[in-house]
Amino acid sequence: MLRLKYEQIADQLARDIQHGRLPRGARLPGEHVLASRFSVSRNTIRQALAELGSRGLIATHSGKGSFVTFDDRPLDDRAGWTKALADQGVHTTIEVIRLELVTDRDMADRFGLDTAEFVALDRVRSIAGGPAISFECMRVAATGRMRGLPESGVDGSIYDVLREEGLVPEQGEEWVELGRISEVEAAVLGRTPGERFLRARRLCRDGNGVFVEHTESLLDPDRFRLHLKFGGVE
Repeated sequence: MLRLKYEQIADQLARDIQHGRLPRGARLPGEHVLASRFSVSRNTIRQALAELGSRGLIATHSGKGSFVTFDDRPLDDRAGWTKALADQGVHTTIEVIRLELVTDRDMADRFGLDTAEFVALDRVRSIAGGPAISFECMRVAATGRMRGLPESGVDGSIYDVLREEGLVPEQGEEWVELGRISEVEAAVLGRTPGERFLRARRLCRDGNGVFVEHTESLLDPDRFRLHLKFGGVE
């Protein structure tokens, strides 16, 4: 498919950003310089910059210019965000805002489960001493030891508890898209309504196809990108 000129320019600048030629925090050349470089009008450059902004790669500030926000953190999240981020040298704190038993017949029917009872675990994750970077809503089947989590609490990683129950996420699917957060979501995150966040939905099953967890997350695209590995495929 033929790409429009502004899309071609955005693709080239995106490669410069993703390959580190334009690192996080770098200021992009001005519109006049970019227009000369690509032999196009400034309006075409503005379209290209808007496209980069929609991809979560840059932020444009009136009167100041456009700055790279992408910082190239590849994450393998099979063991959970805490470990994935820590492996990249990013230390986080977690605030649990919901931990209770819920009934969700639609989810049970969707995933072919015998039980409609789930443990709902909603958490806000923040950079240690810094801003919130994710809002995660996890649902696990309320069976075995998992059913008692609302009373006992989660001491450490929820994935450690799942593994103790023989529920090891080995395969699954994840859907990710870029969208704007609502007023309610912004209030939970301590951010501004309309900011762009990655919306991720993840379904994990064990090696036998047994349901392990379903999680919906809002992830700050300025902090990391996703590198997903499922089913042992590299």
